Amino acid sequence: MTPCIIAIAGPSGSGKSLFAQTLVRAVRETAPGLRLSVIAEDAYYRDQSGLPLAKREQVNYDHPDALEQELLGEHLQALRAGCPVAVPVYDYARHTRSAQTREVAPAPVILVEGILLLANPALRALFDIRFYVDTPLDLCLLRRIERDLATRGRSLESIIRQYEQSVRPMYHTFIRPSAEHADMVITGGGRNTVAVDVVRRLVQTHAPGAAGA
Repeated sequence: MTPCIIAIAGPSGSGKSLFAQTLVRAVRETAPGLRLSVIAEDAYYRDQSGLPLAKREQVNYDHPDALEQELLGEHLQALRAGCPVAVPVYDYARHTRSAQTREVAPAPVILVEGILLLANPALRALFDIRFYVDTPLDLCLLRRIERDLATRGRSLESIIRQYEQSVRPMYHTFIRPSAEHADMVITGGGRNTVAVDVVRRLVQTHAPGAAGA
């Protein structure tokens, strides 16, 4: 059966990952036999191992060119055809890909979350349902600071500089305009329990072989 491929887009720090995780838990609780696979667009940042670290730090990681979206598209097509894929593993501290990969198996429902999923016409054409998580930029920045300080080895100065030079400009240029391609705009991220339940029902209704609930 052809899987249902779902995009969860929105700015960095908007709550996309939490929404995806909460949705997966909700589906598993109400439809334990329904398998889901989850892919993060972040895994497809281009390999920067050919550049010195100082140059890698200067790359605009919020621009579509920083992502190998062609590979993500190929992987989604392979999953749709029933083939497993080797998803890259990105090393955020070193700003390049790890030598490891993560195998993702085909499933009736494939969730993909990322900031630029709906900005690429060829890529968004692969999604059956498209969501955009809308969160105020000031809250996104606070979440980004907390995350990058705790898990990505970044300094506060570097986080603020990146936000001013690339994150905010790319939000206005690419990310926010892509919301017009969403089937549904969600506020509150994973903490919006009403939205999670609505999407959960939608997922179960569209999943091949699954009964709507």
